[in-house]
Amino acid sequence: MGAGLMYLADPRSGRRRRAVAQDKARHVVHETGDAAGVVVRDLAHRSRGYVFETLSRMRREEVDDRTIEARIRSALGRVCSHPHSIQLVVEQGRVQLSGVVLKPEHPRIISRLMRVRGVLDVTDNLQVFKHSDKHPELQGGAIRLGDRPEFLQHNWSPAARFVAGLGGASLLTWGIRGGGLGGMASVFLGSLLTLRSITNIELKRLTGIGGGRLAIEIHKNITVHAPVKEVFGFWRAMENFPRFMSHVEEVRTSGEDRSHWRVRGPAGTVFEWDAIVTRLIPYQVLAWKSVESSTVENAGIIHFESCNNSRSTRLDIRMSYNPPAGALGHAFARLLGADPKKQMDDDLMRLKSLVETGKATGHETVSREQLSPSTPERSGPRPVH
Repeated sequence: MGAGLMYLADPRSGRRRRAVAQDKARHVVHETGDAAGVVVRDLAHRSRGYVFETLSRMRREEVDDRTIEARIRSALGRVCSHPHSIQLVVEQGRVQLSGVVLKPEHPRIISRLMRVRGVLDVTDNLQVFKHSDKHPELQGGAIRLGDRPEFLQHNWSPAARFVAGLGGASLLTWGIRGGGLGGMASVFLGSLLTLRSITNIELKRLTGIGGGRLAIEIHKNITVHAPVKEVFGFWRAMENFPRFMSHVEEVRTSGEDRSHWRVRGPAGTVFEWDAIVTRLIPYQVLAWKSVESSTVENAGIIHFESCNNSRSTRLDIRMSYNPPAGALGHAFARLLGADPKKQMDDDLMRLKSLVETGKATGHETVSREQLSPSTPERSGPRPVH
C-alpha cells in the first residue's frame, strides 16, 4: 500500500500516473461490459436455436425436395472437402448419391446425410478412392473432419468461453480449499481451463506442447527507402541479422540454404538452432524455418514489393515461433521485460536506419555494398519443403 501511494502521489509524476490509471480502469470497465453483452447475446441465440431445433424434430413436417437438397448441400460442406464432385437426386425425401469421394470422408458423408431433416433414405452410388492423385475433381483442399464438439474446436464461442471460465474458476476454488494431491490436480486443471477461456488459444499453443511453430505469430509491415535489390540482398545475407536484431548474437551460414542461430532470451538464457531456407524468389520472397527438434521452433516469410518508382521497398513480414512453455512462456518473458513484438518493432526501425543511412545504433557505419554481399541472382525460385 505504501509503495502504491508513493507511485500515485509522487509530486512530479503522480498526476499523470493517476490519469493513466483512471483511463485504464475506465477502458477495462467498457471492455467488460462489451464482453458481457456479447456473451449474453450468444447464449440467447444458441438457446433459441436449440429450442427451435428440438421442436422441429418433434413434429413431422412436409418438406419439398428442393429444400431437402439445399439442406444436404449445406451438410456436405461440413464433411466433404469436394462437395461439387458429388451429384445428388432427391425424390420425395429419398436421396441418390453419385460421383467421387475420398475414402476417409465417405463414412462421415453417409452418416451426416442420414441425419438431415426430411431425408428418408440414402442410396449410395459413390465411387470411393483412397488417393486423389489421378482424379482432378478430388485434388486440392483439406480433408474435412466433420462437425466437431464446441470444446474441441480451435476457437471457442463466447458462450463456451464463459462456461469454461466458470468451470475453471470452480476447479481452482475447490482445489485451493481442498488441498492434497486432488487439490493440486484441480488447481492445475482449473488454471489451464481458465487460461484457455481467457486467451482463446489452444492448449497445445498455450503450453508449447505439440504446438509446432505457430504458438506465437507476428505480422509487421515497413517501407524502406532503398531499391528492392539492395533490401533483398541485405536480408539474404543472414549474417546481417545481429546488426539490427538486438536479441540475435550470431548467425552463421553454411551453404546457400542452411544457417545456425544463436539468440539471447530473457533472464540471460541462450538458445541455438539450425534453420533452412524453404523458399527463395530473388527480389520477391524469402522464407525459412527451423529444422526438426529445434529448441525454439520458428518460421518466417518476407514478401518484397518495389514501390515509389523503384526507389523504395515495402516489406511484409510474417514470423511465428514456439517459445519454451508456449504462449505462457511468451507472457512470462513479457513480465521480465522481453516482449518479442516490441523487440521486432525496434529491430525493424534499426533495419530501416541501417539500410537507408548505414547506421543502426549511432556508432556503426557501413556502406551499402557491405550490407548486401550475397548474390541472389544465382538462385532461382525454390518450392516449399
